[in-house]
Amino acid sequence: MANQTPSELFTMLKGYLNELSDGERTPGEVASALGEWAREGKESIKVRVSEEVESSVAKMGFIQRQDYEALVARVAALEAQLAAATETPVKSEGKKFSIRKSSKSKIDPIAEKKAKK
Repeated sequence: MANQTPSELFTMLKGYLNELSDGERTPGEVASALGEWAREGKESIKVRVSEEVESSVAKMGFIQRQDYEALVARVAALEAQLAAATETPVKSEGKKFSIRKSSKSKIDPIAEKKAKK
């Protein structure tokens, strides 16, 4: 019923009025039929508008909410991995150098005499 041309709509309404005047339908039945027709038309319009908006938004380069939320979750997971990797010290594979102090002090005897004066 929702995808009717104006002439079909007029014919349908005329038929309902004839049925109402002939006593074939009650005013409640006619009102119910018209209400159903209006709901179907509303749903049809919603679908068409939704499709058009989705198409236009895609042409503009926007993404859908679900794609955005998936990307946010992925970035959060990668940031968590990065944070975990930077908290764990990385062991070096090369040689470690250490500074050893000798037990004997190597002080210049001449500098020591000057310091005592």
